[in-house]
Parts: sequence; structure tokens; C-alpha cells
Amino acid sequence: MKAIPYGRQQIEQDDINAVITTLKGDFLTQGPKVKEFENKFANYVGAKYAVAVCNATAGLHLSVLALGLKPGERVITTPITFAASANCVKYAGGEVWFADIDPNTYLLSLENTKNLIESKPKGFFKGIIPVDFAGLPVNLEEFRNLANEHDLWIIEDAAHSPGGYFTDTKGEHQNCGNGNYADLAVFSFHPVKHIACGEGGMVTTNSEVLYRKLLLLRTHGITKENMEEDQGGWYYEMQDLGFNYRLTDIQSALGITQLAKNRAGVKRRNEIADTYKKAFEGKIKYQIPPKGMLNAHHLFVIEVEDRKGLYDFLKTFNIFAQIHYIPVHTLPYYRQIEYGDADLTHAENYYKHCISLPMYPSLTDEEQSFVIQKIKEYYG
Repeated sequence: MKAIPYGRQQIEQDDINAVITTLKGDFLTQGPKVKEFENKFANYVGAKYAVAVCNATAGLHLSVLALGLKPGERVITTPITFAASANCVKYAGGEVWFADIDPNTYLLSLENTKNLIESKPKGFFKGIIPVDFAGLPVNLEEFRNLANEHDLWIIEDAAHSPGGYFTDTKGEHQNCGNGNYADLAVFSFHPVKHIACGEGGMVTTNSEVLYRKLLLLRTHGITKENMEEDQGGWYYEMQDLGFNYRLTDIQSALGITQLAKNRAGVKRRNEIADTYKKAFEGKIKYQIPPKGMLNAHHLFVIEVEDRKGLYDFLKTFNIFAQIHYIPVHTLPYYRQIEYGDADLTHAENYYKHCISLPMYPSLTDEEQSFVIQKIKEYYG
């Protein structure tokens, strides 16, 4: 069997043609493809505004800055995520505090977040960054109610979940990143994600004020909007200390064709997930979504005994599973800064057992059957 990774991009001829057309055009960056991608992405998730950035980490950084996070201010996130979900707070000089996960969904626990917030004086925390881990959406309606009670903002880390949704109390589907409950949402276009741009990200919002701040901060804090009639076309103003976090037209052209395939991609990912569930039901634990959720399935994670043994065994058959993630609070940097006195038992227990299996639309039935066969073989 050829190598079977845990995730991979799927680049087809239409993707290649779109990039070639852009390479032959007038703009490689700061051109019309970026805006086209932003508009199509905003329409796809149902948000008013979208801002393309060079990667999701940059999107998270701009988001905390746009929301006005100041040095020393505190933000809550989950320990089961990639470090960028927490690092963005540190970039702005803030403090990161962790609340434990739900042991069945692997998402940031609403109850534990509420307990952490209420254990401190009002105003102690400024915001929450919940993560749609593995593609399973957080119920942002519940988090919004909690945030409103305590005057907190919300950034939805939706890097894993384009195309996913949860169902609100009115019975309506709420797409990840639609801006109805979170102030901002951030998506990733890394090759192993749903939409591959090589690198890239998108920030969505329904707030025009935040949208304008993101645009300014994305490009060095520079604008031409205040140019007077008697000033030349070269005139610009730097109004804030911004960054060069732009996405290119080349990447945007690829993103547009990739986005057009995402509905089919999410459908296929769910077919793969259903096959895993049928194979492991009652034998091996996996992520359990609440009712009314569409999991976009960036990952399919199981919990097993002797995780390292299974990882090494699969590798001998060219099956390259992965571990998502080492809990952020256990990383040396975060141990040094004393993130806060929290009980993160569920996160730590999850990490002892978790392993991510191959999950991508081009995974064949034969390849998936081989993966399942080898896991069953290992556990007898």
C-alpha cells in the first residue's frame, strides 16, 4: 500500500489552470483575485465581511488587535488546539488562561469556562477563543450568552471547520464563521485543511468597524482613504502600527477554485467518518457530536490504549497517523509563564490516548479499509 498520510491537499486541473491564468495576468498580489476570494468566502459562510490574510496565525493576531486587547489583559481558550490559538494573545502582550475540554466532544467546555470566569472578579477576563476542534463546531449561541453576561468578546477559531454548522435554539443552522454569535472568526488554508492555498487564512465578521480595522492592520496600518484633491496618487497615511499580512492573487485564485469544491469535500469527509464510526462503534472511543451539528471533519480522532504502540505499528504499513494536540499548557513556554491555576484533567487524559486517522476527500475506500483492518489487527 502506498503512503497514507493523516491529511493531504487535493489539487486538480482547474486549480492549476486558475493559478496559471493569474500568473499570466497583471496582478500577482494586491489585485482583483483577493477581493473576489473574500467576497465568495463571505457569501459561503454567510458573513458580511471577509479579510484574506497570509495565514490563520496572522488572522488570529489581527483579530485580538482589532478587538483592542492590551498588555496584561486575560483571554480564555482551550488547551487542546494548535499553539497559535493561544499565541495570538501573547503577541499582543495579553495573558492566556485555559479552561478544560468536554471529554466527549473535545471542545472547550462551556461549564468549565463559566466556572473559571465566575471564580474571578468581573472584568478579570476580556475574551474567549473557542476552537471548532477537528471540524466540530462550538455552540456559539451558548458561549455568546455567557460572554454577554460578562462583557467579553469572542473569536471563533474555525481553522478546522469551513462548511460546518451548529443548530441554535430557534432550529436554524449557524454556519461556522457567519458572525452571528462570534465577533470574529478565523479560517486556515494550510494544505492539510479543507481549502488549500499553500498558506493562507481568512477572517470573517459582521462588524464594519472591525472589518475596517482588519484592513488597516493587514497592510502596515496604511490607508489612502484621506487623500486630498491636491495631493498626488502616491499619497498615503500610516495611521497605526500594522503588518504585512496580505494574501497574494496567486493564492487567492487557488482558494477560489478550492472553495467551490468544499461542499462536496465536507460530504465526502462525513462519509469517511461514518465508515470509521461503524467499524469502531462500541470498541474504540471517538469524538461524539451533539445533535444538530454538521462536523466538517478536518480530523477523525480516536482514543486508544497504547497510543504510541499503535502509532508505530501503523507507520510500518505506511499509514502516517498524527497526534492532535499536545496540550498547550504543557508546552515549555506556557509552563514557564504560569498560565493560571486550572484543573485540566480532561485535556491531559485526552492527550494520553488520542490519535488522528487519515481523513481527506481523496482517501479511497480501499485505503480506509486497510487502515481499519490494521487497527483491528493491532488490538486483536
